[in-house]
Amino acid sequence: MASFLYRVGRFSFTRRWTVLIVWVVAIAAIGGAAVASGLKMTEALSIPGTESATAQELLESRFGDAATGVGAGTGSGAEASTEGPASTRVVVQAPDGESFLDPATFQTTVTPIAALAAETDVDMVSNPAETQTVSPDGSTLYVDVTFTVPTDDVPQATLDAIEDVEATLVESGHTVALTGGPYTDPLHLLSGTEAIGVLVALVVLFVTFGSLLAAGMPILTALLGVATGVGGVLSLSAVVEISSATLTLALMLGLAVGIDYALFLLSRHRQQLAEGVDPAESAGRAVGTAGSAIVFAGLTVVIALSALFVTGVPFLAVMGFAAAATVAVAVLIAVTLLPALMGFAGTRLVPRGRAALRAERSQRAENHWGTFVTTRPVLTLIGATVVLGIIAVPALSMRLGLPDAGQEPADSSSRQAYDMLAEGFGAGINGPLVVLVDAAATPGALLDSAAQVAQAVGGVENVAYVAPPTPNGMEDANTALIVVIPATGPNAEETADVVHDIRALRSDLEEATGTDIWVTGAAAANIDVTEKLGDALPLFLAIVVGLAIVLLLVAFRSILVPVTAVLGFLLTVAAAFGATTAVYQWGWLADVFFVATPAPLLSFMPVLLVGVLFGLAMDYQVFLVSRMREDHVHGADALTAVRSGYAHGARVVLAAALIMIAVFASFVFSGNTTIGPIAFAMGVGIAFDALIVRMTMIPAAMALLGKSAWWLPRWLDTIMPNVDIEGSSLERSAHLPVATAETAAETEPASS
Repeated sequence: MASFLYRVGRFSFTRRWTVLIVWVVAIAAIGGAAVASGLKMTEALSIPGTESATAQELLESRFGDAATGVGAGTGSGAEASTEGPASTRVVVQAPDGESFLDPATFQTTVTPIAALAAETDVDMVSNPAETQTVSPDGSTLYVDVTFTVPTDDVPQATLDAIEDVEATLVESGHTVALTGGPYTDPLHLLSGTEAIGVLVALVVLFVTFGSLLAAGMPILTALLGVATGVGGVLSLSAVVEISSATLTLALMLGLAVGIDYALFLLSRHRQQLAEGVDPAESAGRAVGTAGSAIVFAGLTVVIALSALFVTGVPFLAVMGFAAAATVAVAVLIAVTLLPALMGFAGTRLVPRGRAALRAERSQRAENHWGTFVTTRPVLTLIGATVVLGIIAVPALSMRLGLPDAGQEPADSSSRQAYDMLAEGFGAGINGPLVVLVDAAATPGALLDSAAQVAQAVGGVENVAYVAPPTPNGMEDANTALIVVIPATGPNAEETADVVHDIRALRSDLEEATGTDIWVTGAAAANIDVTEKLGDALPLFLAIVVGLAIVLLLVAFRSILVPVTAVLGFLLTVAAAFGATTAVYQWGWLADVFFVATPAPLLSFMPVLLVGVLFGLAMDYQVFLVSRMREDHVHGADALTAVRSGYAHGARVVLAAALIMIAVFASFVFSGNTTIGPIAFAMGVGIAFDALIVRMTMIPAAMALLGKSAWWLPRWLDTIMPNVDIEGSSLERSAHLPVATAETAAETEPASS
């Protein structure tokens, strides 16, 4: 692989205009395809095949448009698809000293809202008196406005009419909040804080390279890679459901790894230039050596993210494939476009001043921290393990769920509606359940059967209210729905118990009534998705660990190197879970990290975090240990190889980690309640893995193992492929740093 990549790097350097034009055309074509796709995105998070999803399909098929909004929670991530007719909930609190139990106050409030039924594309406006949506204390009521078209197609004139009614009620002393449909708070892909992450990355690169030209190249290639990868994902949005979380994850990962990969390659190139290697030869050798590690590390990330497919969760698989595609683009740009840009820069990339002194120090293999941890390996390993173990403790109480409006900022419309409903009706109103009674086999007994089911459900602990059964028509009705309001909120453990308790009654009720009984609604969908993802985590973790052992075994031709890498990865994951639980579930430092309301962690975050952190952790493992193996293969003894390899790679790995942490941190403060916790977990995970595991524990473990770190049974050595990530084949092929008239001409910027 090293020899092939050497040729790729040298070709890209010498044929830089060709490479640049190909990439410009490709990016333009992908951008055009993205625009042509219509840029459609969805926020629905559901898993086909779960009981709630199957029941929702049955509900929609039997009740048609009448099922719109039934069982939908306030701002739930498990709401139904936005492709069907939209609905908006108007939540109103009475002025101080007044009550909606007073007929005059009720009529004055409801009349202007009822008039919205005459607006374009409004199908129905509910009557709170008929639907019993006035709170028991008379302080709050809500009205559901159902449209005939999806959210994006609701006319602006209709929205203006709704907002005029809102303004009228507010002027008369009412408190009003709109939620759902056109009034769902939008998720912003970019908030501006991401630019701070890029700026921090630029500063780190400038400090690392001591050159604005060198510092700008990784930023440029990363941005081009993100544009290509995200554009490719968007171009598929017309045929595949893409969520904003999927797009943001691809953007976040593409930016982080794009900068890091370019940093590793450019750092090797500049180090070789400082040693006097001809620029064209240096580009080829940098791509052949550091590029081999980049390709291998990138492949590891791609495989880990693509493995999310095995969870059986469609939206998670799409997330994985989208992020994997963006990472793959980052690798391609690093080994092709970046060498081309090196060609345009020519000898201007040669380190000068302090940068030259740092390159000389790296060449002498000097690093005080590496010497310290390899001198005291046992103490280092014990101390680092204790620190990560303590941080991981909160993970023992980690709970999972899906985001709802209760976690939005306090000034958002959805959050205000959520709080007003909870105050007036109880927390369960924000996550209603729907019990579906299917009497297709015995339609004549539908009403009696539904009444029997409703009575049984009403006896379940923590059920606050059971609405009268509603059949699907006056004649030939064969299905009834029963809305159930739990006493607790949608993410409460007690609500999950309510769902399980109702389902536990099903067998006896079905036998007694001759019907089929289903439980759905936003809260039930939340629980089903969470449990499905929780069940998938052990299998996915086992696949990832097995993958790590196999890939690192092939890469480093060692038994113990993969074992230490995997053990370190498990410590990283545990500590990342613990820190995220402490902040987002327990509420520690909530104000610092903009946590509006502590709540269970995102149900898909653990699986996603394992996949992403595995790939990124293996990046640092490959980049750091490959230099150790490279020095060992070239004749250094075990301890010297560890120290020299660490000295060569530590500064770059540290810079790469700081850049990735900065990028992830910028998304933490973006205000997106879905992406924020994921970005935090990834950021602290990278900090733990790079700074504690890879840069502290791994060199200590390698020093402790000594020569045995590279032991491999002879029979295994003979059957394993040699991927040569350390580039020893280049040395055998005698690609020496000899300058020629041709290469000298090729490296002059003026000739480009």
